[in-house]
Amino acid sequence: MSGLTAGKKRFVKRALSEESPTIWIGKGGVSEEVLKEVEKQLEKRKMVKVKLLGTALKGDETKQIAAQIGGKTEASLVEVRGHTFMLYKRRKK
Repeated sequence: MSGLTAGKKRFVKRALSEESPTIWIGKGGVSEEVLKEVEKQLEKRKMVKVKLLGTALKGDETKQIAAQIGGKTEASLVEVRGHTFMLYKRRKK
């Protein structure tokens, strides 16, 4: 699924490293609203940083949830660090 080159991954990591997450997922988990917001931000900026609160995990790992969101939004998972992950999606031509 990950069609990202090493250079593109580096670019996204560098671009988002200093930024705060723009989407926070809490005890509501991965809802339709969350997916819509991820889609909207990917459409606008091509990349998004998401933070999972402890209450969102419910025994799942951050990687699993990140992969699930990436799959549903057709975005590539760039990096998972702690409870934060970055997604990247190329704009449709």
